[in-house]
Parts: sequence; C-alpha cells; structure tokens
Amino acid sequence: MSTESATSINYMKYITLFFLLFVFLYGIRNYTNVQSVRTTSHLWQNELPIYCVDTPEPVVALTFDSAWGTEDLDDILSILQKHNAPATFFVTGEWAKKNPDAIRAIDKAGHEIGNHGNAHKHMPQLSKEEMAAEIQGCHNEVYSITGKDMTLFRAPYSDWNADVVYVAHAMGYSAINQSVDSLDWKDYGVDAIIRTVCEHKNLENGSIILLHNGSLYTKDALDLMLTNIEQQGYSFTPLSSLIYTSNYYLDHTGKQFQK
Repeated sequence: MSTESATSINYMKYITLFFLLFVFLYGIRNYTNVQSVRTTSHLWQNELPIYCVDTPEPVVALTFDSAWGTEDLDDILSILQKHNAPATFFVTGEWAKKNPDAIRAIDKAGHEIGNHGNAHKHMPQLSKEEMAAEIQGCHNEVYSITGKDMTLFRAPYSDWNADVVYVAHAMGYSAINQSVDSLDWKDYGVDAIIRTVCEHKNLENGSIILLHNGSLYTKDALDLMLTNIEQQGYSFTPLSSLIYTSNYYLDHTGKQFQK
C-alpha cells in the first residue's frame, strides 16, 4: 500500500471517529435536555395550581369566589343565563352553610360548584392536617346540600404553596388559580372591572377569569364585560371541561399543557 493511500485511510478514520463522537455528545445533550424538561414539568405540576390552559379553541372559563353576601347572586345568574355562559362558583363551607338556597340556585342553574375552603383561611399558614380539614369541611357542607362531590379547589386569597397543592391533589382535587383577575373586590367601579378583564394581557384562549359575587360593582359590570369578551371572539366553557385531569404538565407560569 502506498504512503498516500495509508494517509487517506487514516484521515477517513479520524473523520469517522470525530463524527461518531459528535453524534454521541449530541445525543447526551438532547437526553439531558429532555430529562430536564420532564423533571421541571413534574416539579411545576406538583408545586403550582393551574392558572390557564393551552388550547387552540377560543374559549375562556368564568369563575366566582363566594365567601360574602348573596344580594347580587340572582342578577349574576340571570346575566350568565342571558349569555349562555357557564361558570364555576368557588364557595366556602361557611358561606354554603349560611346560604343553602344560594347553593341550590347555582346548582339548579347548571353551574359548577368548587371548593374554596371552609373558613377562608390562608392555607400556607396551616399544617397539612389543617389544610385537609379546611378542604374536607367545605366538601362535606356542599355535599350535604347538593349530593354532589366537588373536584375543583381554589385557595382563599389565591394563597398557595407546594403543600397546599399537594394536599388538594391528595384529596382528589384539581388546584385552580386564575390568569385574569378582575380586581372587582377592590371596588374601583364598573368601568375599571370591564377594562381590567377585557384589556388584560392574559386574556386569551384558555384563560381562567376571577370574579366575586358579593362585590359592590360586579353584577353591574358583568353584562357589558361578557359582551365585550364575546365580541373579541371568545365563548365560555365550564372550567372542568377546560382543564386536563391526567396526562398533563405545567410550565413555570402555571399554564397547563396536554402531554
């Protein structure tokens, strides 16, 4: 074999080895990235509530936190019916016990009832046992009125930590927060509620909108707010139909994705 041929063969060997080394290192890098994504996704799934949902459909979910009065409830239910807009009412156990007729009215109108804890406490300040008692107390109270189990939990004050999410999941609940907060509880007025929701940077497919019954201006803002949302091309869907209950992951913002 000539010196030139041997040199050519050795050159090809080096090229081949370099290529194999590149493929090996690239494979390790990709595997590490995938494992990192999986680990991170698993982490957020167990430490964050659901803020919104990734969906191609132009739908949003309306939610109301119910821990105060009932004076505006009939008006709210009437406006929701006018817009054919299903909603989820997150109620406290104490509110349900004090207002069983309101619970029945919400249920009869076809809306979902979610768990908002028994006494509207800051959940992260409680032990896991106390968290479970808060959730179960509300669950029992609503079940005694409707005969239905609840599966959606929102922490009072939207106050979460990993233990709250863990306990909710352990009790068979989906942990729910929101991506669009109306700030209606601040009593800034009708126009402020409409602007805050309808011009919110997070109003998009899969948004979860937070409102309150018992607030001063919510019922007066609701009709125009829903009309504006509809004019933007969105329709309303039950929260339980929007979220995924299995085979999902959350990103660092709490947005839920189907695997």
